[in-house]
This record gives sequence, structure tokens and C-alpha cells, in this order.
Amino acid sequence: MPHTPEEPAPTGPAPADPVRDAATGPTRDIADVAAVQVITTAAVHLMSAAAVKCGLAEDGPDGTGADYLDLDEARKLITALAGLVTASAPDLGNQHARSLRDGLRSLQLAFREASPFPDPPGEGPGEALTGRV
Repeated sequence: MPHTPEEPAPTGPAPADPVRDAATGPTRDIADVAAVQVITTAAVHLMSAAAVKCGLAEDGPDGTGADYLDLDEARKLITALAGLVTASAPDLGNQHARSLRDGLRSLQLAFREASPFPDPPGEGPGEALTGRV
């Protein structure tokens, strides 16, 4: 509520705004994380999801990992991973980029192996960005 000229301006700390406080905490947290760590974390999430969609999940009490096979979804995830790895490799440094490229290549090969009708060489998921696997 605005104050009138007859009333003194409010003093002291501003009232707490729980919505603003909830947004400020995560913003401060992410500000402390290096870009390389954010990129590699995103890549690991894409790799994990792609591995599950390639049927590579561990067998569990509810069924086999092959129950999660979904090559259409795996293709999308692997292509997204290839784009992220290819675009960010120059900024990641050799150690991080090499590990991500190795993981990507393993997923591309796993996709080819899981596919009943493998793509022609150079046309598999992400191969337009990484070259033939």
C-alpha cells in the first residue's frame, strides 16, 4: 500500500516474499555450478534415458530391461545427445569430451544392435552430427 505524504515512509526490512525466496535459492545454487558440470550432467541424463530406451536397463523384479525397449524414443535421445556433445566438445576439454563421445558411440552401437532393421551406415541416430559409427 503506498504511503501518503502525511505518513512516514515504512522503515525496516521488507516483508518476506515466499515466492521470491523460493526462486532465489535455486538461482544462487545454479550460479555456483560450472558450465562444464551442467553440460555433462545433462549429457549423463540423456545417456541414461537412451540406454533404457535401447533395452539396456537392468532386469528387476518387475521384468526385464528389454521391456523398456523403445527405439523411436531412443533415436530422439541419442540424436539430442549427439548435438549436445558435438556442440559443446570444444568448450568441455579433451577429458570430458572424450568420455561423452565414448558413451555416445556405445549408445549408437547399442541402438544398431537392438534394431531389427538397422539403419544404413551413416544414417543411424546422431550420425549426421558425429559421422559414421
